[in-house]
Parts: sequence; C-alpha cells; structure tokens
Amino acid sequence: MIYRTIIFDFDGTIADTMEEGRRIFNEIGPAYGIRQIDREEMEGFRSYTINQFIEEMKIPKTKIPFFIAKGTLAMRRSIAGLPLIAGVGEVLPALRARVDRFGILTSNAVDNVELFLDSHGIRGLFDFVSSTSKLTGKSRHLNATRKQYGLKTEEMLYVGDEVRDLQAAKKAGIPCAGVTWGFNTRERLAAEHPDHLLDNPAEFLALAGH
Repeated sequence: MIYRTIIFDFDGTIADTMEEGRRIFNEIGPAYGIRQIDREEMEGFRSYTINQFIEEMKIPKTKIPFFIAKGTLAMRRSIAGLPLIAGVGEVLPALRARVDRFGILTSNAVDNVELFLDSHGIRGLFDFVSSTSKLTGKSRHLNATRKQYGLKTEEMLYVGDEVRDLQAAKKAGIPCAGVTWGFNTRERLAAEHPDHLLDNPAEFLALAGH
C-alpha cells in the first residue's frame, strides 16, 4: 500500500518529550494531590494504557482537562530546546518527498508543536498541525482530515507511540503504525495489531513509494 498522507502523533513519536513530561507532571501534580513519579518507575508505566495510568496515579477525572492545560502551558517554556527522537530528523525530509501530505495530530498544544518544529527547522515539511484537548478525541479529527482533503481511508496512515493512537486510527478506519521508541512498549503496541510496527525511524521509508 502506498500512503498519500501520513499524519504523526507528536510527543514520543517525533519529539523526545518523555523526560520533560515527567518533570512537569511532578511539578504540577502536588496541587492536585497527585504523587510524583521517579525516572525508574516510568519504564513500568510503558505497558499501561492512558486510562490505566490515570487510575494507578489516582488522577481525578474531573481535573484532567485542567491538568492537561497546565501541563501544556508549562511545556511551552522548554519545548524549543527539547530534542527530536534520534534518527527522525534525517528520515522525515526523505519520507516527505514520497507522499502528498504530512500532518501532525496531537493532544499537545499547536503553539508548542510549532515552536518545536521551528526550532529544528522542519516546520516546512508539514502541511498542517492539529490538536485535540481530549485524550481520546483523535478519531474524529482523523475523519475530519480525510473529508477535508477528499482522501480514501486506505491512503492515510496515522503514526503514534501509544495504544490510544492506534485505537483512534482503528476507530476512524484508517491504517496505523506504532513506533516502539515512545511511551508504550513494543509488546503493548503489538497487542493492538497495528498495520505496521516500527523499531527504528529508518523503517518509515518502507511505508511510502519511491
């Protein structure tokens, strides 16, 4: 299958934000009565879904929108200085040349993503950056993108590092690829039966025509 449009998740897929995300989580968590997470504990959480993580951390569901808003605002202070996932910066230009459109769909803030892309000189690769404030709201946005560009579902690919990314794509009827260098483990992503499972950014190039 030759994909015409590839849409990426941002955190953990393109941007290496996991450690900074943990730091911000620990910074704002006490105001909500949420305990802190140490670096070693993060590895254990990689087999969790987002809902399992919320339950384990005892995050009040009514407070989640406020928690996310504060977190994305805090991320804005440091986002421009964070690194790309190793290898992604070299692969993206070559991959972009093989498809019609590149996009980003994230639960991070559009302003944060724009700052990051600009700081790494790759904003010009992407045709659009979209955001949803809902942790599980990506399927609707994927469908909206399909309609906007008059695409067939099989011509699109959504790429993400979390179970919820793969589930959103499946709900929208769109092919998906899981990347194993982000939040969820390879085993946890494989359990969702994505169309593709990538262990290295160089493997992106096999997903598009020459």
